[in-house]
Amino acid sequence: MAKHPNIVLIMADQLAPQFTGAYGHPLVKTPNIDALAAQGTRFDAAYCNSPLCSPSRASFMAGQQVSRIGAYDNAAEFPATIPTFAHYLRRTGYRTCLSGKMHFVGPDQLHGFEERLTTDIYPADNAWTPDWLDPDRRHPHWYHNMDAVRQAGAAATTFQYDYDDEAVFLARRRLFDYRMSDTAPFAMVIGLIHPHDPYVARPEFLDLYDPEQIDMPDETPVDDPHSARVRAGIEAHPGSVSLEEIQRARHGYFANVSYFDSNVGKVIQALKEADLYDDTVVIVTSDHGDMLGEGGLWYKMSWRERSARVPLVVAGPGIRRQTWADPCSLIDLLPTMRCIAEDAEPLAVPVDGVSLWPTLTQGAVSQTEAVGEYCAEMAPGWPVCMIRRGKWKFTWCRVDAPQLFDLEGDPEERNDLANSAEHMEILQAFVAEAKGRWNSDAIRSDVLRSQAMRRIVQPALETGYMTSWDYAPHRDAAQEFVRNTVSWDDVLHRMQYPAPGGTT
Repeated sequence: MAKHPNIVLIMADQLAPQFTGAYGHPLVKTPNIDALAAQGTRFDAAYCNSPLCSPSRASFMAGQQVSRIGAYDNAAEFPATIPTFAHYLRRTGYRTCLSGKMHFVGPDQLHGFEERLTTDIYPADNAWTPDWLDPDRRHPHWYHNMDAVRQAGAAATTFQYDYDDEAVFLARRRLFDYRMSDTAPFAMVIGLIHPHDPYVARPEFLDLYDPEQIDMPDETPVDDPHSARVRAGIEAHPGSVSLEEIQRARHGYFANVSYFDSNVGKVIQALKEADLYDDTVVIVTSDHGDMLGEGGLWYKMSWRERSARVPLVVAGPGIRRQTWADPCSLIDLLPTMRCIAEDAEPLAVPVDGVSLWPTLTQGAVSQTEAVGEYCAEMAPGWPVCMIRRGKWKFTWCRVDAPQLFDLEGDPEERNDLANSAEHMEILQAFVAEAKGRWNSDAIRSDVLRSQAMRRIVQPALETGYMTSWDYAPHRDAAQEFVRNTVSWDDVLHRMQYPAPGGTT
């Protein structure tokens, strides 16, 4: 049997497709993602399944909605017994590797990956637990506020640049290791932190843009209850930031999008130099987007388009060159990767995603909707849910009025059709579907139970001697580079590609 394709998935953090050249932004420069999109499939209505880092990534790994796996927020444990795409791929013989961020919470920091090359950039404990019994209270230690906008600008380095530079360097080196020492296919996930705020960028990326050309958002506040909660939670009050600060923050974000794109280019270059590119499916996506001032909102935590939509570009052997309009979401990637691996074994548990492989390889309709749940901070003590199907986008929460948008006619979501008599039948059908799909009482009860347990566990673990869950990458210096346990020639052949004399 021929070797199955390798998989390299590069995940940004907080990258809205609307702010990339690959998706049509006239200013933002993303030449490497552009090139991938030209070679493969660009999905134009891909969504996260929860617009916050950790729950989005857990649902992506598991192929399940957050209420099914209990990964509600940035401090909720992702249970180790839940199968992920890394487990499934590893079972079929793939080598599995994670370099960079995945924001796993809990003592399991691998979740099916055979190896992890870096620690995570964010903590693995339960400290960032929201309180649905007091949903209006801010947690100043870890909640976003507008400081990230006010402090935007230039820096020679930041902790985020250090992190991404290391994650990409180690990933590139591991790709050459795979080429020189392995015959099994591999699946590598590279999780980067950019363009996540703070909107601070290196000068060379800022210099790609003329500050006077930075397009500005429509700050007219969107007035639905959840948007009002998010604005209050991030302290985005009228006048809290100046036009100059908004422009500088967007400039920094655009620069960091280009920095992320440059790292995509470095990974592609390594694949080509290692003669792996033609045998590798490359996926570029993000965990969620960034409102970046639109509607008076910043960051994520919202089902608005710039927060909830993600880029999804897939290129590689057998994949068609096309753009695809049907909605899909990150949970569809687990069944898609199982198809790449031709995994015919049964799923251990049902998943909520649908394989996109028929679309990617045949141009056939596969997934036709995106569904998500938000159960974290700034929710009103109840889940805030979303359905995107066709041109319709519907959001629903038990204590809020439902919303209905026609994204074809109203891509900026400024005209809520929920009170339109003409659309009442469509709205009622969505409401009935939502009530049947989500048991809000049960979800609320489980979220409150989870939060209550974590509020006991976290301070207890911090008392006395603390054993951290944060991942510490293993390195054995005795086995690295030139050592007396191996010959010089062995090191040359192991760490040089092509090997001395031009052999591979």
